[in-house]
Amino acid sequence: MKTTKMLLILVLALGLGVEAAKADFIFGSPTNLGPTVNSSSHEAAGGITPDGLTLFLDSNRTAGFDIWVTSRATTDDDWGPAQKLAEPISTNVWDGVPNLSADGLSLYFCSERPGGSGSIDIWVSTRASLSDAWGEPVNLGPTVNSPNQDWTPELSADCLSLYFCSDRPGGSGDLDLWITTRASVSEPWGQPENLGPTVNSSAWELGPTITPNGLVLFFTSTRAGGRGDRDIWMTKRATTSGPWQEPVNLGSPINTSAMDTGTVISPDGSTLYFSSMRSGGFGGLDVYQVPIMREPTSVDVSGDGIVNMADFSKLAQYWFGNQSSVDVAPPIGDAIVDFKDLIVLADYWLADFRLIAHWKLDGAIGIIAHDSIGDNDGTLYGQPLWQPAAGKIDGALQLDGIDDYAIAGFPFGPADLSFSIFAWVKGSVPGQVIISQMNYIVGGTAQPGCTWLGTDSSDGRLITMLMDVPYGPLESEAVITDGQWHRVGLVYDFDAFCRRLYVDGAEVARDETVVAGLLSAGSLRFGADKDLSAGSFFSGLIDDVRIYPLALSAKEIEEMAR
Repeated sequence: MKTTKMLLILVLALGLGVEAAKADFIFGSPTNLGPTVNSSSHEAAGGITPDGLTLFLDSNRTAGFDIWVTSRATTDDDWGPAQKLAEPISTNVWDGVPNLSADGLSLYFCSERPGGSGSIDIWVSTRASLSDAWGEPVNLGPTVNSPNQDWTPELSADCLSLYFCSDRPGGSGDLDLWITTRASVSEPWGQPENLGPTVNSSAWELGPTITPNGLVLFFTSTRAGGRGDRDIWMTKRATTSGPWQEPVNLGSPINTSAMDTGTVISPDGSTLYFSSMRSGGFGGLDVYQVPIMREPTSVDVSGDGIVNMADFSKLAQYWFGNQSSVDVAPPIGDAIVDFKDLIVLADYWLADFRLIAHWKLDGAIGIIAHDSIGDNDGTLYGQPLWQPAAGKIDGALQLDGIDDYAIAGFPFGPADLSFSIFAWVKGSVPGQVIISQMNYIVGGTAQPGCTWLGTDSSDGRLITMLMDVPYGPLESEAVITDGQWHRVGLVYDFDAFCRRLYVDGAEVARDETVVAGLLSAGSLRFGADKDLSAGSFFSGLIDDVRIYPLALSAKEIEEMAR
């Protein structure tokens, strides 16, 4: 009871609200599985046993690709050293991309071993129990395998559908996703069918992962609209016999400008495993894990569009009871309201997972301003000073108003339209720039950047020059150069053709005639304008810069400012 009261007091003390997002999955922060699993070579996640204690992967840390496993004593422990599976699974030829059946007794994988139909074929090995050895692999035969490449198998939870990728004739691109089905586990696989042009593109589609209910398909693609070399995408359908919807890029923090590929969902649905070549790994592709959070539309159990005290009150009403409407924690469906549900609610209450970039500016040494959400780290120029204890939220970056500034990566993709940007600032000189978009090149032609957030030169009122051609600047009456902390923000709403400026949670300026889109290129500069003009350098403190790839509502901005 003491623990319960402490948790309740913690939640009650928080007055934050997060507007319910429309995404189906919200993810926490990815973490590398570490040097016991990853090496200086490539590692890619495969299947996981029903108890969540053994993870299959492939790696080329020895001669060629082989199938490996890593285990742990409990789901709270770290993964142990990876061990290569012996023959007949791993051989002296290419063996990889393992996939495990839901009961852990069938291992599907790809191999170039003799006896197949093409260059890469899909094989299956079975075992009588989780403690038994794997049997001799069997080729799925010429109905499933073709003379072309057939690989990245993914078995459905009922073992009656097998998804895979292939470059066989009849597809939309180089590699397409296909499916073969069977009426029962004792019957042969049927003729594969292409998943169609909604899912497949003229680029590569590979590495499918189907959720247990068969309604969500994750996959890897090189199609346009991604963030890097390969990205992870998601498509949904309303029923298992319905059509697949237009795929959606998972975005940050899953996808980066590096290669991100291959997904595995833990048996309890709480964790997504994937592979990435992002910075900070041990070399090549590394395996990462990221917690899967319940969608905010479900955590918003009160239905008012905000995750806040009303949702906690409803959860408390059914505490330790059997009530599916407030069962928000994985495994979904246990219908028991307990600590797990409280933790999930608190996760949404405490953090906003829709951020596309977040520079906390809490550094102490060095010239890197880290982006805690994506891979758009900034670099300091001049000699800005880290002030670890002087920020509005922990530390801040102090600029001298002469030649100090920072340059950060541009977090948007070509299709990003609406956006919101907010920062805490403390300055006293009018005419200076807080954040600008730098000049850039498109198709060999120079394009001008602009000031996103700045102050007018007369008395320090908040302004934006975003899309000032042809609409002119948007100016407020709110003076922010009074030497006090202010939370300043710009919201561009593409759907409403609207620019909005905010100071300390209140809207201070708006126009509704802007018919244009965000020019998705260039880099961002903190503390100076696009041309490094004299007089534009910011003098004071900048802290906690946040960017959202959507137009935040006035209600939400007000809640966040409390």
